[in-house]
Amino acid sequence: MPSATANGIEIEYEVAGPDDGPPVLLIMGLAGQLTWWPADFVDRLVKAGYRVIRFDNRDIGHSHKFKSRRAPNPAVQLMARRFKLSGLAPYTLVDMAQDTVSLLDALGVPKAHIVGVSMGGMISQIMGANFPDRVAGLSIIMSSTNNPRLPKISPEIAKALMSPPKPGASKEEALERSMYIWGLIGTRDSGSTEDELRARLATSYERSNYPAGMRRQLAAIIETGDLRKRFTRKIKAPSLVIHGAEDPLAPLPGGIDISKNIPGAQLEVIQGMGHDLPMKFIPKIIGFLTKHFEAVDQASAKSDAA
Repeated sequence: MPSATANGIEIEYEVAGPDDGPPVLLIMGLAGQLTWWPADFVDRLVKAGYRVIRFDNRDIGHSHKFKSRRAPNPAVQLMARRFKLSGLAPYTLVDMAQDTVSLLDALGVPKAHIVGVSMGGMISQIMGANFPDRVAGLSIIMSSTNNPRLPKISPEIAKALMSPPKPGASKEEALERSMYIWGLIGTRDSGSTEDELRARLATSYERSNYPAGMRRQLAAIIETGDLRKRFTRKIKAPSLVIHGAEDPLAPLPGGIDISKNIPGAQLEVIQGMGHDLPMKFIPKIIGFLTKHFEAVDQASAKSDAA
């Protein structure tokens, strides 16, 4: 896969679809590589005529690793935030938003439809506020405003995510840990078998296994904090919020909070969906997205013609 220098670091990316298609930029969530976007998800967008750009966020996959920067203990960092102490994280989501815009620069894309999932949805909110001219429209899936008053995740999920992997863990041990986490947060009866999920996780492991990057990305989320006042409420782009009703990692009130803080945002709730992009709901999600893209493009064309 190709890479580009963006914001002073190397970012691995992949482009699919027609060169003249409306660009759609996909931003993955915590520890998610670009390959974690389901093939059916990407293929449906390409078949609809879109130029689909996906990439590895910093510290994940084949993009730049901040190996000399150590992430703080999440519990210590959260306690520091309570006392309004900051600066413990190697970088913030604002830096990651700049990476994303710089990648668009490197690819010669002046403006794109932005689709972000989970942490990627947080980065999308920052892009919408800080770089409005680069955002045709926003689509935010299973994300949050980082509002501290939102419901907390269960202690079991928090422990699973924040506990570092066993030192020297084998591939099989790492896969068992990942299967356990996805069993906690994913959609029940997702349309994929356990063997299919394990195969996807094995492919991700073989492409890049870098737990330290996940910990630094988590630190970036904590460090950035509440997005509402600084970013979410400043968004002017047409916005779509998609959220699963059964999401245990970013509970539904997080999606509702996003939609309430972006003027005119549309909220679509998918009953039965957890914190993933399950095969059974991909047609529905793509339907919501393409309808939103078309409305945004039509409104833009009318504005240009006026």
